[in-house]
Amino acid sequence: MDDGIGLRVRELSKTYASASAPLFRGLSFDVARNGRLAILGRNGQGKSTLIKMLGGILKPSAGSIDWRMTSSWPIGFGGGFQGSLSGLDNVRFLSRLYDRDYHDVLLRVDEFAELGEALKRPVKHYSSGMRARLAFGLSLAIEFDCYLIDELVAVGDARFQRKCEEELFQHRSGRAYLMASHDMHLISQHCDRALIIESGKVKCFDDIEEAIDIYSWLRAA
Repeated sequence: MDDGIGLRVRELSKTYASASAPLFRGLSFDVARNGRLAILGRNGQGKSTLIKMLGGILKPSAGSIDWRMTSSWPIGFGGGFQGSLSGLDNVRFLSRLYDRDYHDVLLRVDEFAELGEALKRPVKHYSSGMRARLAFGLSLAIEFDCYLIDELVAVGDARFQRKCEEELFQHRSGRAYLMASHDMHLISQHCDRALIIESGKVKCFDDIEEAIDIYSWLRAA
């Protein structure tokens, strides 16, 4: 029987070989199929690491990640691209990987990412912003049940940021999100739960405003 849970994480931990202590440990939470979870933490506490673990890019040191819905790669992380290939070839590869029509995906990527002739160039020559736009465009062209977001909306000018927000939060209002961000206005507007990572420990909050208050206090400390 479907319990409405799209992601179940249990006792998740991450320890780097060069570190004397875990980055975080014992993290457990569920995300509903339409859940909006904020991932909060000061720089270096493990927000991006957690997003990459959920996206399958990094392996956890312990614990389990049980996806019951399709998830995007971490939007804002360009490491999933083959740098020696052009943007077009990366679009072609991912279209094949996800069994989507290449021409349809390319049209949607081209319209959204606005990279034009740059799509013909190797991705290794892209700026970080261009890589993020390509990643975002592909994530929206290949539809997912859940989007992993790591500060992407900070990329580009104000017009492009509005475009990103409209595509994600208005046109895909029924999807799930896990979002790591320092933008508390964005978090308050679009998330209904949060977890805060601090000094290797993780606390979950069902009250988003309480989480924002505590996180804001931590940042100011």
